Amino acid sequence: MAYKIDNAIIKKDKKGKITLIDPSHVFDNEEAFVAIRSDDLITIQLLINGILNNDFKKWREIKSYSNEESLKTLFVHLGYSKEDVATLLKEF
Repeated sequence: MAYKIDNAIIKKDKKGKITLIDPSHVFDNEEAFVAIRSDDLITIQLLINGILNNDFKKWREIKSYSNEESLKTLFVHLGYSKEDVATLLKEF
């Protein structure tokens, strides 16, 4: 089961002006937004799918994790191979 995270694009021009690109009008009534890099958003979606698939055994095997590490390194800590990540991506 794929978990859907509503998202839109926040674009910043050279002068610092921010424009919300939301063709589906998902965020029409929102007052505040959070910007997340697109590859981090995909990582978060994959991690949520792992949680929804009840793969808690792997989560318990993580011994240490530094807050300075990239979110993407969680896949390595969880024991995912490149092929596993490719399979997760295909589920979208």
